[in-house]
Amino acid sequence: MLRACGVSDVGRVRKTNEDTFVSDPEMRLFAVADGMGGHSAGEVASRLAIEAITAFIRRSAADADFTWPYGVDEMLSFDGNRLRTAIYLANRRILRAAETTDDYSGMGTTIVGLLVNGTRVSIGHVGDSRLYVLAHGTLEQITHDDSWAATILAQDPSLGPAEIAHHPMRNVLTNVLGAREQLDIHLAERDLEGGEVMLLCSDGLHGAVEAGAIKDILAAKSDVDEAARALVETAMECGSRDNVTALVVRYDADA
Repeated sequence: MLRACGVSDVGRVRKTNEDTFVSDPEMRLFAVADGMGGHSAGEVASRLAIEAITAFIRRSAADADFTWPYGVDEMLSFDGNRLRTAIYLANRRILRAAETTDDYSGMGTTIVGLLVNGTRVSIGHVGDSRLYVLAHGTLEQITHDDSWAATILAQDPSLGPAEIAHHPMRNVLTNVLGAREQLDIHLAERDLEGGEVMLLCSDGLHGAVEAGAIKDILAAKSDVDEAARALVETAMECGSRDNVTALVVRYDADA
């Protein structure tokens, strides 16, 4: 059984909310997008991404007669390929929209998504929106940020968090939807046992709330609605200067 709740808040600084999410237990689809770009283009990019992904997942579930415009990855399941194709289509839709007006030029968005099939979950992400999984009392960050900071830390682990935190390029993303035709999507699949709590979130949350606090909230709040709201409220209390989105999904094995 899947239970889910998403909460998104504009935050205390921004005038518009450029985060968009979908939470659909019936389709077993959950995703968070965090847009960027001037003239409200970030809001447009994230909305287009979620719309495109949702539309393809819905269509491919209802009708087996569809094509794979980006081929098939034989290492992934059928649902894994559905999610992969949906993200590619979202990238194409944003690129095409950006060509229609100068106001949309350069817009982009992150994406992190889940598609659940029984006890198996397919994961896709681009950018720095994250997926965490709490299982057996341990919180694991499943995704790895496509950011300058993450790249530098991987190359030189001797750098301290303080050095990275004050670098002018610390928030620069190296991979987003809408930046180029050749998109690098990170895809993975894993099994679920039952009792897992999954958190999809924008950087307005994970940039303000430490992993230990995220773990404590997810462990203490068995109700997904309460957990999502507590995470967003905590991010704002911790001084988040961005839009904040938390989408909490709980999987319990059927009796």
